[in-house]
Amino acid sequence: MLNFARKILAGAVVASAFIAPGIAAAKDLVGISMPTKSSSRWISDGESMVKQFEAAGYKTVLQYAEDKIPTQLAQIETMVGQGVKVLVIAAIDGTTLSGILEDAAANGVKIIAYDRLIRDSAHVDYYATFDNFKVGVLQATNLVKGLEKRFGDQKVWHVELFGGSPDDNNAFFFYNGAMSVLKPLIDSGKIKIISGQMGMKKVGTLRWSGQRAQERMDALLAAHYTDTPIHGVLSPYDGLSIGIISSLKGVGYGAGDLTMPIVTGQDAEVPSVQAMLRGEQFSTIFKDTRELARVTVKMVDSLLKGGKPEINDTKTYDNGVKVIPSFLLVPVPVTLENWEKALIATGYYKKEQIVKK
Repeated sequence: MLNFARKILAGAVVASAFIAPGIAAAKDLVGISMPTKSSSRWISDGESMVKQFEAAGYKTVLQYAEDKIPTQLAQIETMVGQGVKVLVIAAIDGTTLSGILEDAAANGVKIIAYDRLIRDSAHVDYYATFDNFKVGVLQATNLVKGLEKRFGDQKVWHVELFGGSPDDNNAFFFYNGAMSVLKPLIDSGKIKIISGQMGMKKVGTLRWSGQRAQERMDALLAAHYTDTPIHGVLSPYDGLSIGIISSLKGVGYGAGDLTMPIVTGQDAEVPSVQAMLRGEQFSTIFKDTRELARVTVKMVDSLLKGGKPEINDTKTYDNGVKVIPSFLLVPVPVTLENWEKALIATGYYKKEQIVKK
């Protein structure tokens, strides 16, 4: 596999890559493999890590695979061939990397799973992420708060559920966290899933695709809500939320006497924050990528200096081979009540990025 990497190095530089100057002579080179640039949060993750690694004295190679598994595998092979000491990987599909990680480990490379757990490999050393079960709890809690606020006069709330990509381990934590809040209300009859579609096999959205979410919402509305109003939609990610909202608006919600349902989200992406200001999306979850980068840089620094990285969880994340020692950061729920405090006062965004003049 490494011969393939050397052939790639001998040819053109892989697209979508940022390589810090002087990598050929670098002793402490860190490889950063991100899934895609289609989501602004991954761009922010990559930029934050490059900035913080270089401030700590490390060289970096950052690459985006644009949600193509073969591209991510080839890019990781290339990084191993370049002599990286550590790989920081946000996997597209957490089950496809076991072979290349075995090669990397054989070359003495340490592996940190970044935000998405890498499964089925004994060669994952650490995991840096947010408390993903809590993300789901917060999403469902905001959904219920929104339903109480906007549809408090309804005896039964009609809700539909969306899940994340089934090949992303986090999607199951988000869904399970949300259902820990929603299931009792479903069982009591306060919430009714009109379509009956529950469980990740039925509600998962491959590759976190907003287009797929919109298409599924279109189908749900056509099949189940022509004469019945929908009150809420559990969405685990802002990119899905925008597609869901487009579908809802397409049949008249948010205009006339069709009140916009409560729609949740995650990642505090600019279009979704703007949708919140328009009253279309009710909430999102803020995960400060600068802090995740900081934790990851500290992990790498400790590893390369022969120490033990700081962790705060040794039980939650079993990747199918072993439990991965992890550091979990705290997610922040965001609504109209606190969006400026959470996103502007912290310096994550400038207000003019959200509110256009």
